[in-house]
Amino acid sequence: MAEYTRRELLRNTAIATTAGVVAHHAGGAPPASATVTCPPPLGPVRVTPDDPRYPDLVQRRYNLRFEGHPDLIHVVGDTSQVIQAVQEAVRAGKRIAVRSGGHCFENFVDDPAVQVVIDMSGMTGVYFDSHRRAFAVEAGASLGEAYRRLFLGWGVTIPAGYCPEVGAGGHIAGGGYGPLCRLLGLVVDYLEAVEVVVVDHTGRARSVVASRDPSDPHHDLWWAHTGGGGGNFGIVTRYWFRTPDARSSDPTRLLPQPPASVLTFSLQWSWDELDQTTFTRLLRNHGEWAEQHSAPDTPEAGLYSELILSRRQYGQLLMLGQVAGSDPEHLLDAYLTALSAGAGEPAGRTQERLPWLAAALRGPGEDPGRWRMKVKSAYQRRRLTDSQIAAIHHHLTREDVDILGGSVSLNSYGGRINTVAPDATAVAQRDSILKLFYVTAWADPRDEERHLAWLREFYQDVYADTGGVPAPGEVNDGAFINYPDADLADPTWNTSGVPWHTLYYKDNYARLQQVKQRWDPLNIFQHALSIRP
Repeated sequence: MAEYTRRELLRNTAIATTAGVVAHHAGGAPPASATVTCPPPLGPVRVTPDDPRYPDLVQRRYNLRFEGHPDLIHVVGDTSQVIQAVQEAVRAGKRIAVRSGGHCFENFVDDPAVQVVIDMSGMTGVYFDSHRRAFAVEAGASLGEAYRRLFLGWGVTIPAGYCPEVGAGGHIAGGGYGPLCRLLGLVVDYLEAVEVVVVDHTGRARSVVASRDPSDPHHDLWWAHTGGGGGNFGIVTRYWFRTPDARSSDPTRLLPQPPASVLTFSLQWSWDELDQTTFTRLLRNHGEWAEQHSAPDTPEAGLYSELILSRRQYGQLLMLGQVAGSDPEHLLDAYLTALSAGAGEPAGRTQERLPWLAAALRGPGEDPGRWRMKVKSAYQRRRLTDSQIAAIHHHLTREDVDILGGSVSLNSYGGRINTVAPDATAVAQRDSILKLFYVTAWADPRDEERHLAWLREFYQDVYADTGGVPAPGEVNDGAFINYPDADLADPTWNTSGVPWHTLYYKDNYARLQQVKQRWDPLNIFQHALSIRP
């Protein structure tokens, strides 16, 4: 992700203070009185394999398991450059992929079949658009920069992800979530409009702005970007955000204000002090607490946690999180008491009260490093069953495999998220209480097969009652597209009879297909788990 440069600062200041320029970017005509001009944006930059910048751009990826060798990388600075880059690739018959933060877990971008990469790292603007009465976030901006500029400029925020280095482009389109979502809802619940570069049936590239307004002829394209996943319909260049029922013209009242401060915390349980009985009790307690405190009006909505269950070789289980509210220490103490009943107190506990922005820019506080990895996911509508807990314990304590970098994280969900109808946005999972994130990571390419085998067997066993996947039902509710897992489309690993797209989108998939057919009829934007026309 490119650093925020002085030129970009000047450009975005001009955009934010000049209604005419803002109207022009939004598709309207500037008034004759507009006199402020913007410095030119970054680019267009064309990087080919013989360019000294090429190695940096192809290695700027989160999952080292995959590596692409595109013929050309476009580093774009505005929407017109994206249109030009897409048009050129379409005319040449080149396979296109787009990258914002570069945090994709599968090979949707870093794939030898991809010939042209459009890199959004030159589009990092975050500003108030008075024409749309909403805040614009360009697709190349990191979540951390969005938090920083929205809060320092206007005292507001969007409830997006925990990791500040993630790019806005893919995170938002997939229905991203984070520490404030139980309190405020998903980030897509505040999406007012989206600008997308699309390709029509004649092969012509153009930009379209689609809005929340049901009378907007492009409304279906807006809906598809409220959880329909990235790389499906076109290339997002910017998003606009506003609280849906906000009527004020004052920017400081158009998005939620974050809490003044939060209590960040970490807890550790030693594996040496946990047998299968106490491990089971800990996970039961955790799940029962989530069942009891995930209603939209729960006083505990400000508490977010990630219970990271690592392999026994790692030595400990870890919980990270934060608490917002008037008495966060009391909420955390009560939470810890509920978790510890019959399972024992954690071996370690740290906590710190921080200003909200400091906590948001710190994120989980861990550097994930650069690894090869495989991930899987699941939504839980109820706590894990005892048989699921037994499967988790078995695979975390297996002695016949040497896997250090393997875990499953149980992340808080529910609350305000569950006040939205399943078909109001493309995010269909609107009554879950937990989101699970499975991961295994390794450094040596020779270790890939045993890590993949361990994770696949782990996942299959946890969901053995539903064909090896979290098929929607009373307990499970599918998977999260921002943690993509191509195994779900492979009958070797998904024996449930439930298609991969139902696991991700449930009943919303048919509508997403209609949007795909209308806006990407040539299937220009595709990958292993893309929406099929």
